[in-house]
Amino acid sequence: MINVEDFEQAAVERLEPGAYGYYAGGAGDERTLRANVAAYARWELRPRVLVDVSEVTTSTTVLGEEVAFPLLVAPTAFHRLADPEGECATARAAARAGTVMCLSTLSSVSPAELAAAAPGAPLWFQLYCSRDRGFTQELVAGVAEAGFRALVLTVDVPVIGRRERDLRTAFALPEDLPVPNLPGEFARTDPHAAISSIVDARLTWRDLEWLGSISSLPLVVKGVLTAEDALLAAEHGAAGVIVSNHGGRQLDGVPATLDVLPEVVETVGGRVEVLVDGGIRRGTDVLKALALGAHAALAGRAVLWGLAAGGEEGVLQVLTLLRDEIASGLMLLGCARPEDVTRAHVRLTASSV
Repeated sequence: MINVEDFEQAAVERLEPGAYGYYAGGAGDERTLRANVAAYARWELRPRVLVDVSEVTTSTTVLGEEVAFPLLVAPTAFHRLADPEGECATARAAARAGTVMCLSTLSSVSPAELAAAAPGAPLWFQLYCSRDRGFTQELVAGVAEAGFRALVLTVDVPVIGRRERDLRTAFALPEDLPVPNLPGEFARTDPHAAISSIVDARLTWRDLEWLGSISSLPLVVKGVLTAEDALLAAEHGAAGVIVSNHGGRQLDGVPATLDVLPEVVETVGGRVEVLVDGGIRRGTDVLKALALGAHAALAGRAVLWGLAAGGEEGVLQVLTLLRDEIASGLMLLGCARPEDVTRAHVRLTASSV
């Protein structure tokens, strides 16, 4: 297996159809899901030659933390559907690769359990605010106590999007799959309805300020698709924003994240760090995101395919191949480090102008 697509094909063979559909699928007609990937093909790289690239580094910093390359592990749900070690395997692999893993609220381990299973790993926590604010406050306190380094508030899920692959397979969670980061009983036969009943649709920007008042961790707002909301995030205390459409899993028909990235960067790039997810399949995709102003990118499905195909080692292989593609891409682009990649290194294809 030499690229992400190879790992996905291996994952198809190993996963139950319902689990594969849950990981791979999007909302509605999956137009946004496809658009996230297609957007990268609309941008061409503009390499500069006769540049000294005898010494190239892929390392950079995200929220002040050094990472080995500008790609983080995005929060994705229920890793134990892919491998018995689940999120613990993913976190250990991410740490070995030298990057951050963001643990989902919809995970099979608590923050404390993950920190114990992957000691020293750089970890972020993705938060769904539940209607039970007492539970949310306790969860956030546990995140800090476990040594996590940032809190990522997902803001694009007042209700779970309509995901037709899951409806066709009657996707359900195993009864023995733990869900320690959710309050109360959880209906595993209809997980989407159960999650929709838990998340708080009343969230406003004041709740971001509330999170800042109960936690000293840097706050990152995930799910931003407009310059207006990026500016509001900055004004209400965010240290970063993730340009994200939830991997095309929420509102079908919204733009590809790469297409939204430039307007967000133009508006708030000097005030908060801007990251992007959705559609990352190659190291060159990361370079295009950097050229359009992202501080770093996040990959979700690519990591899941590695986990399903080969557990911890599979995740490490995927992250390593993406890091190597970033390194060779930097050299061929004429850049010695990620910070050297600029808007001058990309252009829209002729057919896209």
